[in-house]
Amino acid sequence: MAQARHDANAQTALDMQRARETSKLDVEAIQVFLAGRGRKRWEHGKKLQDILSREPLFSKRGREFLTRKERYIHGTRIMKRAYELQEEHGWSPAVMVDVFQKLYDPLPINLHYVAFEPVFMSQGSEELLKRYGTLVATRGIIGCYLQTELGHGTNVASLETTATFLPDTDEFEIHSPSITSTKWWIGALGKTATHGVVQAKLILPGGRDMGPHLFFVQLRSLDDHRLLPGIDVGDIGPKALGGNQANDNGYARFSRVRIPRFHMLSKFAQVTREGEYVKPPHAKLSYGGMLTIRANMVTGAGWTIARGITIALRYTTVRRQGELDESGLERQVLKYPSTYYRLIPILARSYVFIALGRRVLQAFQEMSAQLASGNTTLLPEMHAITCGLKVLVTTAGINDLETARRSMGGHGYSAFAGVGQIYADYLPAATYEGDNFVLDGQVVRAALKSHKSATATSQGSTERPPSSAYLRLLHPSASKGAQSRFTFDRQTCSSPSQLALLLEWRAAKMVAELASTVSSAEGPDASASQRVSRAVTEAFVARQVETMLGDLRVLPGGQAEAVRRLYILYLLTTVESALADLLSFDLVAFDSPSSDPARGLRLAIKSTCAAVLPDAIALTDAFGFSDWDLDSALGVHDGWVYEALLERVRQEPMNAEEVTPGYEESIKAMLEKGQRLAETRAKL
Repeated sequence: MAQARHDANAQTALDMQRARETSKLDVEAIQVFLAGRGRKRWEHGKKLQDILSREPLFSKRGREFLTRKERYIHGTRIMKRAYELQEEHGWSPAVMVDVFQKLYDPLPINLHYVAFEPVFMSQGSEELLKRYGTLVATRGIIGCYLQTELGHGTNVASLETTATFLPDTDEFEIHSPSITSTKWWIGALGKTATHGVVQAKLILPGGRDMGPHLFFVQLRSLDDHRLLPGIDVGDIGPKALGGNQANDNGYARFSRVRIPRFHMLSKFAQVTREGEYVKPPHAKLSYGGMLTIRANMVTGAGWTIARGITIALRYTTVRRQGELDESGLERQVLKYPSTYYRLIPILARSYVFIALGRRVLQAFQEMSAQLASGNTTLLPEMHAITCGLKVLVTTAGINDLETARRSMGGHGYSAFAGVGQIYADYLPAATYEGDNFVLDGQVVRAALKSHKSATATSQGSTERPPSSAYLRLLHPSASKGAQSRFTFDRQTCSSPSQLALLLEWRAAKMVAELASTVSSAEGPDASASQRVSRAVTEAFVARQVETMLGDLRVLPGGQAEAVRRLYILYLLTTVESALADLLSFDLVAFDSPSSDPARGLRLAIKSTCAAVLPDAIALTDAFGFSDWDLDSALGVHDGWVYEALLERVRQEPMNAEEVTPGYEESIKAMLEKGQRLAETRAKL
């Protein structure tokens, strides 16, 4: 009797089912933990997801086939329907932030929530808030934040747009004096926003340049949405890789546009009726509002990475390829060390960034409360932390999403896989809110300042704020007798405190080295800022991870151990990526000249990844993503990936016609000519 043919398609569902049955984790308990703020928060998220996923307009199917203009128009319909649902369900503004995060497609209204409204509300004067605050809160006006210019971005001090005070009329004149002063890349500006907060140089009578300040400017009529006189605005066109298609990033030029004096955001710095400048209590008081987005980017990166890694782990679990396993079937792709070594650490980073982000937001809220009363004590610390973390999480996120996509082989390149779109939409995170390479310099400046303070006297205190806690190791009283060379044995590789200490030593030595080279004839090397910034930030995160382990007490034993394993893996892989620095600064001990001192570390990473493997699907299920959330043929919950992929392909508009219109127009003529040529040559 002939042996029954193995059904490879049905096997994918069996493999997914077995992956879930293998794990003994309480997925719901971990879901509640990841949601934060307890079961109530989790239940709210589940209910919200259920409402949104049942809305026909919010279906993500077929978006790949829309033109950019169609994506934008569709996005405006989504915005409108979302606010109708808000009225139906009585959702608060905080819930609406969750709504637009769950819709994922970057929409123009996101810029109103994350950039325009926080800055307006935190820095507007009482008069401005009284006049426009309710309109901003209810979206009676839609705003954007106009900072970046065609010629300057991160370097705010060099922005060219001017706001000249005119004492005779008690107004400011907003003007774009050059092509390079054109505001550029401004989200929601191209076609959506009615108003904007404009970053411009404040020019006082006599030509006194007081540097960049913020001004509230109406852009479009509230009657017919037409541009106001003197304002030239438009969309800047499609973005790389087809990302952010529904968002109308725009440009703006101002031709001597007049606004009332009270339209300056003057909660801190002010201009009197007579044209006198009133300094803020602290030079950087107004900077607090600009940290809002960076503070939110850590958790955002965690959830973005989570979407990509969920898809990749699900697909590589059901995809079989290559050598046979013990069952006689081709091996699951995830079981190859070359695959799980790439993917399981990404899962670890998503968990760490989600939890770390909550801590950063708590610290940011504490700082914001102090700023409201004029206390700027925490501002420098928060600035240093958010700069470093923004660079770290966005760099990791971009790399991890591309690694996840490539792990899925050829099918990963399909738009229906879903990861490519996540990558394209997330890619600009490396640039907005401060270019990563520029922000590295901010982190280094803060580190050098802290180093100077810490070494000013050998008798100084070893107590340091979290962002520079590693500098305590340079103090004689702290470093005396302290371990400064490490062997990657089992004890070290399983100890969060040891791994964190190693990363702190790396940061301390690199900052000290940089401080010694700054004034040398050669100066620092070209990559110093990037290497030192990363070392400083990773030292901070490592200590936070050690503390975060205590938060796992709220989880039942097995679940706590599973998440703890991910936290340890994060530290191990961070140390591995730092090996060049660790060896350069003699922080790793050699057992013998001929041995590889990092072998123990790499074996620890391998064994930790292998220990996570049986729970990999359960740990991604704990993110709580539905098929609607992921919008991926390869990441479907039930594992029927090939059926899902074929179903998507059948929706391709090109497949609606058996014979393409290009046949009569072009292909037919080529074929006929080729056939005639072949016939002619055959006769020769």
